[in-house]
Amino acid sequence: MPTKFTFHDLETAPEGSKPLLKNVLASSGRIVDFYAVMAESPEALSGYSALSKAFNTSSLNSEEKTVVWQTINVEHECHFCVPAHTAMAKAMKVSDEVTNALRDETPLPNSKLEALRDFTLTLVRTRGHASDAEVTRFLEAGYTHRNILEVVLGLAQKVLSNYVNHLAQTPVDEQWEKFAWSKAVE
Repeated sequence: MPTKFTFHDLETAPEGSKPLLKNVLASSGRIVDFYAVMAESPEALSGYSALSKAFNTSSLNSEEKTVVWQTINVEHECHFCVPAHTAMAKAMKVSDEVTNALRDETPLPNSKLEALRDFTLTLVRTRGHASDAEVTRFLEAGYTHRNILEVVLGLAQKVLSNYVNHLAQTPVDEQWEKFAWSKAVE
Protein backbone atom coordinates (compact mmCIF):
# COMPACT_ATOMS: atom_id res chain seq x y z
CA MET A 1 0.00 0.00 0.00
CA PRO A 2 1.47 3.40 -0.95
CA THR A 3 2.35 5.85 1.75
CA LYS A 4 -0.25 8.57 2.05
CA PHE A 5 0.96 12.12 1.76
CA THR A 6 -0.44 14.80 4.04
CA PHE A 7 -2.47 17.55 2.43
CA HIS A 8 -1.47 20.52 4.57
CA ASP A 9 -3.33 23.70 5.37
CA LEU A 10 -2.10 26.82 7.13
CA GLU A 11 -2.47 25.10 10.51
CA THR A 12 -0.65 21.83 9.75
CA ALA A 13 2.06 22.99 7.35
CA PRO A 14 5.66 23.19 8.52
CA GLU A 15 6.62 26.73 9.57
CA GLY A 16 8.80 27.23 6.48
CA SER A 17 5.85 26.51 4.16
CA LYS A 18 3.29 28.75 5.86
CA PRO A 19 4.40 32.04 4.23
CA LEU A 20 4.41 30.37 0.80
CA LEU A 21 0.95 28.89 1.36
CA LYS A 22 -0.30 32.30 2.50
CA ASN A 23 0.96 33.72 -0.83
CA VAL A 24 -0.88 30.98 -2.73
CA LEU A 25 -4.03 31.66 -0.73
CA ALA A 26 -3.77 35.42 -1.31
CA SER A 27 -3.23 35.06 -5.06
CA SER A 28 -5.80 32.36 -5.81
CA GLY A 29 -8.21 32.39 -2.89
CA ARG A 30 -7.49 28.79 -1.94
CA ILE A 31 -4.75 26.22 -1.53
CA VAL A 32 -4.85 23.71 -4.38
CA ASP A 33 -4.11 20.13 -3.28
CA PHE A 34 -0.80 20.10 -5.19
CA TYR A 35 0.47 22.96 -2.99
CA ALA A 36 -1.01 21.29 0.08
CA VAL A 37 1.11 18.19 -0.61
CA MET A 38 4.22 20.15 -1.62
CA ALA A 39 4.02 22.08 1.67
CA GLU A 40 5.45 19.02 3.45
CA SER A 41 8.84 20.26 2.22
CA PRO A 42 9.34 24.02 2.48
CA GLU A 43 12.36 23.61 0.21
CA ALA A 44 10.39 21.83 -2.51
CA LEU A 45 7.56 24.35 -2.29
CA SER A 46 10.01 27.24 -2.43
CA GLY A 47 11.85 25.68 -5.37
CA TYR A 48 8.65 25.06 -7.28
CA SER A 49 7.46 28.62 -6.61
CA ALA A 50 10.76 30.05 -7.89
CA LEU A 51 10.73 27.86 -11.03
CA SER A 52 7.11 28.75 -11.72
CA LYS A 53 7.71 32.48 -11.35
CA ALA A 54 10.81 32.33 -13.56
CA PHE A 55 9.09 30.35 -16.32
CA ASN A 56 6.02 32.58 -16.21
CA THR A 57 8.26 35.62 -16.85
CA SER A 58 10.24 33.95 -19.66
CA SER A 59 10.23 35.35 -23.18
CA LEU A 60 7.87 32.61 -24.40
CA ASN A 61 4.33 33.79 -25.14
CA SER A 62 1.19 32.21 -23.65
CA GLU A 63 0.79 29.68 -26.46
CA GLU A 64 4.43 28.68 -26.27
CA LYS A 65 4.38 28.28 -22.48
CA THR A 66 1.27 26.12 -22.85
CA VAL A 67 3.02 23.99 -25.49
CA VAL A 68 5.97 23.38 -23.18
CA TRP A 69 3.84 22.66 -20.11
CA GLN A 70 1.27 20.42 -21.79
CA THR A 71 3.79 18.55 -23.91
CA ILE A 72 5.60 17.55 -20.73
CA ASN A 73 2.37 16.90 -18.78
CA VAL A 74 1.05 14.61 -21.53
CA GLU A 75 4.38 12.81 -21.99
CA HIS A 76 4.58 12.23 -18.22
CA GLU A 77 0.88 11.27 -18.14
CA CYS A 78 0.13 13.67 -15.29
CA HIS A 79 -3.54 13.18 -14.43
CA PHE A 80 -3.50 16.38 -12.34
CA CYS A 81 -1.45 18.79 -14.46
CA VAL A 82 -3.13 18.23 -17.84
CA PRO A 83 -6.54 19.37 -16.54
CA ALA A 84 -4.97 22.17 -14.48
CA HIS A 85 -3.04 23.51 -17.48
CA THR A 86 -6.10 23.18 -19.69
CA ALA A 87 -7.87 25.59 -17.35
CA MET A 88 -4.78 27.82 -17.25
CA ALA A 89 -4.62 27.86 -21.05
CA LYS A 90 -8.23 29.02 -21.20
CA ALA A 91 -7.46 31.79 -18.70
CA MET A 92 -4.43 32.76 -20.81
CA LYS A 93 -6.67 32.95 -23.94
CA VAL A 94 -4.87 30.07 -25.69
CA SER A 95 -7.10 28.63 -28.40
CA ASP A 96 -8.95 25.36 -27.92
CA GLU A 97 -7.32 24.22 -31.17
CA VAL A 98 -3.87 24.42 -29.57
CA THR A 99 -5.03 22.99 -26.23
CA ASN A 100 -6.86 20.05 -27.79
CA ALA A 101 -3.95 19.23 -30.11
CA LEU A 102 -1.64 19.08 -27.11
CA ARG A 103 -4.03 16.97 -25.04
CA ASP A 104 -4.78 14.62 -27.96
CA GLU A 105 -1.21 14.53 -29.35
CA THR A 106 -2.44 15.63 -32.75
CA PRO A 107 -0.84 18.22 -35.08
CA LEU A 108 -0.61 21.80 -33.83
CA PRO A 109 -1.96 24.62 -36.03
CA ASN A 110 1.45 25.91 -37.12
CA SER A 111 4.94 24.62 -37.75
CA LYS A 112 6.64 26.89 -35.21
CA LEU A 113 4.56 25.52 -32.33
CA GLU A 114 5.08 22.00 -33.66
CA ALA A 115 8.85 22.60 -33.62
CA LEU A 116 8.56 23.70 -29.98
CA ARG A 117 6.63 20.55 -29.08
CA ASP A 118 9.13 18.36 -30.95
CA PHE A 119 12.10 19.99 -29.23
CA THR A 120 10.45 19.76 -25.80
CA LEU A 121 9.75 16.05 -26.37
CA THR A 122 13.33 15.53 -27.47
CA LEU A 123 14.62 17.04 -24.23
CA VAL A 124 12.20 14.97 -22.12
CA ARG A 125 12.89 11.69 -23.92
CA THR A 126 16.67 12.09 -24.20
CA ARG A 127 17.14 13.69 -20.76
CA GLY A 128 18.58 16.78 -22.43
CA HIS A 129 20.81 15.04 -24.94
CA ALA A 130 19.53 16.83 -28.05
CA SER A 131 21.67 16.36 -31.13
CA ASP A 132 23.19 19.27 -33.04
CA ALA A 133 20.66 18.59 -35.82
CA GLU A 134 17.73 18.78 -33.35
CA VAL A 135 19.02 22.04 -31.88
CA THR A 136 19.55 23.46 -35.38
CA ARG A 137 15.98 22.53 -36.41
CA PHE A 138 14.64 24.30 -33.33
CA LEU A 139 16.68 27.42 -34.04
CA GLU A 140 15.71 27.38 -37.72
CA ALA A 141 12.03 27.30 -36.66
CA GLY A 142 12.53 30.80 -35.23
CA TYR A 143 13.56 30.08 -31.67
CA THR A 144 16.73 31.21 -29.88
CA HIS A 145 19.35 29.87 -27.51
CA ARG A 146 17.49 31.74 -24.77
CA ASN A 147 14.37 29.75 -25.68
CA ILE A 148 16.35 26.50 -25.39
CA LEU A 149 17.19 27.39 -21.81
CA GLU A 150 13.59 28.44 -21.13
CA VAL A 151 12.35 25.04 -22.31
CA VAL A 152 14.80 23.43 -19.87
CA LEU A 153 13.43 25.71 -17.14
CA GLY A 154 9.85 24.68 -17.96
CA LEU A 155 10.94 21.05 -17.91
CA ALA A 156 12.46 21.46 -14.44
CA GLN A 157 9.20 23.01 -13.21
CA LYS A 158 7.07 20.24 -14.70
CA VAL A 159 9.28 17.37 -13.48
CA LEU A 160 8.79 18.64 -9.95
CA SER A 161 5.02 19.00 -10.25
CA ASN A 162 4.37 15.90 -12.35
CA TYR A 163 6.43 13.63 -10.11
CA VAL A 164 4.91 15.00 -6.90
CA ASN A 165 1.41 14.48 -8.30
CA HIS A 166 2.26 10.91 -9.34
CA LEU A 167 3.71 10.06 -5.92
CA ALA A 168 0.94 11.74 -3.93
CA GLN A 169 -1.83 10.62 -6.28
CA THR A 170 -3.14 14.16 -6.01
CA PRO A 171 -6.84 14.22 -6.90
CA VAL A 172 -7.91 16.57 -9.68
CA ASP A 173 -9.45 19.69 -8.18
CA GLU A 174 -13.21 19.88 -8.55
CA GLN A 175 -12.94 23.05 -10.67
CA TRP A 176 -10.83 21.17 -13.25
CA GLU A 177 -12.75 17.88 -13.35
CA LYS A 178 -14.47 18.97 -16.57
CA PHE A 179 -10.99 18.91 -18.16
CA ALA A 180 -10.15 15.38 -16.90
CA TRP A 181 -7.69 13.63 -19.14
CA SER A 182 -6.08 10.27 -19.76
CA LYS A 183 -3.54 9.32 -22.38
CA ALA A 184 -4.98 8.07 -25.66
CA VAL A 185 -4.56 4.34 -26.16
CA GLU A 186 -2.45 3.58 -29.20
